[in-house]
Amino acid sequence: MSGVLPLPSMTRVARLKQHWVDRLAHGIVALIALVLVAFLAAPLLSILLQALQGQEGQFVWFDNFIEYAKTPALLGSLLNSLWVSCVVTGIAVPLAFSFAYALTRSCMPMKPLFRGITLIPLLAPSLLSAISLIYWFGNQGLLKGWMQGLGIDQIYGAPGIVLAECLAVFPHTLMILVTALSMSDARLYEAADAMGTSVLRKFFTITLPGARYGLISATLVTFTLVMTDFGIPKVIGGNFNVLATDVFKLVIGQQDFSKGAVVAILLLAPAVLTFGVDHFVNRRQTAMLTARAIPYRPKPSPVYDRLMMLFCSVIAGLMLAMLGMAMFASFATFWPYNLTPSWRHYQMGLLDAEVGSAFFNSLAMAAGTALFGTVLVFVGAYLLEKTKGAEKLHTLVRLLAVLPMAVPGLVLGLGYIFFFNAPTNPLGFLYHSLTLLTLCTIVHFYTTGHLTAVTALKALDSEFEAVSASLKVPFYKTFWRVTLPVCAPALIDMARYFFINAMTTISAVVFLYSPETKVASIAILNLDEAGEMGAAAAMAVLIALSSTVATLLFMALAWWTNRSTQAWRG
Repeated sequence: MSGVLPLPSMTRVARLKQHWVDRLAHGIVALIALVLVAFLAAPLLSILLQALQGQEGQFVWFDNFIEYAKTPALLGSLLNSLWVSCVVTGIAVPLAFSFAYALTRSCMPMKPLFRGITLIPLLAPSLLSAISLIYWFGNQGLLKGWMQGLGIDQIYGAPGIVLAECLAVFPHTLMILVTALSMSDARLYEAADAMGTSVLRKFFTITLPGARYGLISATLVTFTLVMTDFGIPKVIGGNFNVLATDVFKLVIGQQDFSKGAVVAILLLAPAVLTFGVDHFVNRRQTAMLTARAIPYRPKPSPVYDRLMMLFCSVIAGLMLAMLGMAMFASFATFWPYNLTPSWRHYQMGLLDAEVGSAFFNSLAMAAGTALFGTVLVFVGAYLLEKTKGAEKLHTLVRLLAVLPMAVPGLVLGLGYIFFFNAPTNPLGFLYHSLTLLTLCTIVHFYTTGHLTAVTALKALDSEFEAVSASLKVPFYKTFWRVTLPVCAPALIDMARYFFINAMTTISAVVFLYSPETKVASIAILNLDEAGEMGAAAAMAVLIALSSTVATLLFMALAWWTNRSTQAWRG
């Protein structure tokens, strides 16, 4: 009997240990839920409450919405936003589709080079394209006469917004469409060739139906990005008002928070609609590549490949012209009278305008966003995917994790004003701090990081956790010894994504900075308002160069990590 008694005792110890391990996992998930509620759900709720209140805090229900509808200028801004978004979507999506088609369905040379050039707008603030267009076609622009010959009086206003937005959103649209066109089964095309189907008929009966979900997603994303962008309309919009600039004028200029909240809800509406439609489309999407599928490989065609290369060269040339003009103007001593290269604008921006401190604030915010954002997102995704229990809590965190995808940065930043500036909020001490800017940026880009982490975790067999549980190994040891090394490439991709977006974001932090916590992207706006366009171009180029260096460093880290932790993939 004495040899049998210790077994139940050991079983109870093991059960007690597992109980506390589960409690630890649930506690961490609860903490993540609390963070998302405090820094996402609560600010959004504050916007809704503010829209239903009057100037003195009394509830007026929908009076602010009715008053907004009766204001011709504000209603005109809504129509302007819708018009510009539709025009940009109608231009950018077909161009991006053609470029993606050339990358995936032709044998043209230098595909990686063309693909890399199209990523340039992602490394700089969106307003870089607006600054470049002003130097090309503005009142003292290099090609102003050529533009007027086409019947366009000036670049400021709708024409400038449309052109700049097309350049800024092109890489976002292209990424979606390249993925959509890459998922094709070569057997469908072989069957069509065997039946003598024409090239045009194959395009309309095989290619377009196969890519329709990607086209829908690309269209919705493009429309939403243009609708909610703030930097480009602010720099080149002139007197052409849109919703994003109206929010800024109402809140910062007129201190009319109730009207600003109404406009924020209007900005939120298309983003939520886009998210809902995209979710519905993805649910209806069927797999294009089955286990028996054969990946499509294009066949060489000299004439067709040259035409595709010519088209891609034109698009790539426009991208390089955008960056090249900003770089050239940043070194020009006094545009357009003295084009001698000098460091004048960089000195003016970094020293005289005190943008140097703002640049270091950007680096600190980007580093904090990359580090803490990656840790928060990946730990949260791991606990949601690899631990059990507390199903309602898991459901809440999953919902909050995908919600930022439907929230424009401008709306989130406005919500932070209402929530963190409230006198009764115990978190009010964070207002105007670099910590709050970092947290806002993490929340703003949370969804993409979360989806990246979930994709990487789903690729891991659940047997790892099952074996660990059977051996009574706590989840955190499995996480540290197995999951983290295997998912290291995904972690680096997430960190790079957070860093680059934190360096270039404008809309999410435009309401939240103080003179001590101003970041470089906001400093560019201030330089533009002061008429220092050369210094603004210099700072935009500096951000682009910093993002490029950071990207190269992350690529080097990824290469080293792959050699150290991914040998098993061979």
